[in-house]
Amino acid sequence: MGRHLHFDCFSGISGDMVLGALVNAGLPWARLINGLKRLKLNGYRLRQREVRRGALHATKVDVVIQHGFQHPLSLSRIRRILADSTLPDPVKTQSRAVFDRLAEAEGLAHRVAARDVHFHEVGVMDSFIDVVGGILGCHLLNITRVTASAVNVGAGTIQTSHGLLPVPGPAVAALAKGIPVYSDGPRCELATPTGMALLRTLTSEFGAASVIETAVVGYGAGDRDPEGWPNALRVFLSEEAPLAERQTDHITQIETNLDDLNPQAYEHVMERLFAVGAVDVALIPAIMKRGRPGVVLSCLASRDHTDAVLEILFQETPALGARIQELGRRILPRRFVSVKVPGGVVRMKIAAIGAGWEKAAPEYIDCKNIADRTGRPLKSVMEAASRAYDGRKDTRHRPS
Repeated sequence: MGRHLHFDCFSGISGDMVLGALVNAGLPWARLINGLKRLKLNGYRLRQREVRRGALHATKVDVVIQHGFQHPLSLSRIRRILADSTLPDPVKTQSRAVFDRLAEAEGLAHRVAARDVHFHEVGVMDSFIDVVGGILGCHLLNITRVTASAVNVGAGTIQTSHGLLPVPGPAVAALAKGIPVYSDGPRCELATPTGMALLRTLTSEFGAASVIETAVVGYGAGDRDPEGWPNALRVFLSEEAPLAERQTDHITQIETNLDDLNPQAYEHVMERLFAVGAVDVALIPAIMKRGRPGVVLSCLASRDHTDAVLEILFQETPALGARIQELGRRILPRRFVSVKVPGGVVRMKIAAIGAGWEKAAPEYIDCKNIADRTGRPLKSVMEAASRAYDGRKDTRHRPS
């Protein structure tokens, strides 16, 4: 069995935070050092040290530069470095996916093609090692499932090579599409583009951590140390339970009947509910009292998010009450695999059915973003993603 990693992003996320948290949670230092040697890059060394961030003790991993890249790297150069390495194929693939997502986001933010983006964030040695080290660390720890909390992006403004920008910056905002985020704490950037790209590539589910048996807890620090604020990334690492033991979980169902909500508000209400942690939202046509047409608004959410869902229901709809019940549900274990298609990267959601069988579906929001940007039909993007995943599967299973 593999392991389950949960990112608790109460103070955002960055590349060095991820690496530090994994080391703090038990990633063997010598294996990380030796694994990164397979990148075939010289001019740096890794150093770990224990630091305090507020009241928390955390690990800070520093990439000490002796001599490194003189200029920001292009996407094609990054791909060449990864292709020429002897890293395991899954590490190469996921690292490429992180950089592809970063290029896509930076391109959208600065209105240039992804291939023309030069990475100021990851164009120097330390950030490059943070990204690949984080992916390699998950591989070495045999992590097969990654979940995450909502992400605290920070507040205020940041000074960048492009000038003064609001928090979150344009690249983080682009990478955060479909991910629950909020703003709290000091007026500074807490989530970086590199951290968000790692999170988007690795994570299959966002929400509160479920009960984790025998979890190891790790804390990773970045460079920033705001006064009085515990600026660290917390991770929970646990062994995945056998399939038979984790087929059922518990979830809260919240329902209300609506016969006087303007249909133009449906999309807005659903977006707000998902933003506060709803797992699923459905509007079911119904005939109400006195024969009036209406809808039953039904939400699924974890117990921790029930109050937030209720608050949105009462704020955004005419509802005066709601029905709440806790349900058991059967779920398939799932994971995400990133595939490259013309125009971008798509996450494939893979569900294990059992007996070696699985089913795969492309993530809708990734396909929609590519379709919107390229003008291609959404259906063709989704089909291309499915073909790309099937091709990878055939290659992986082909006898050598």
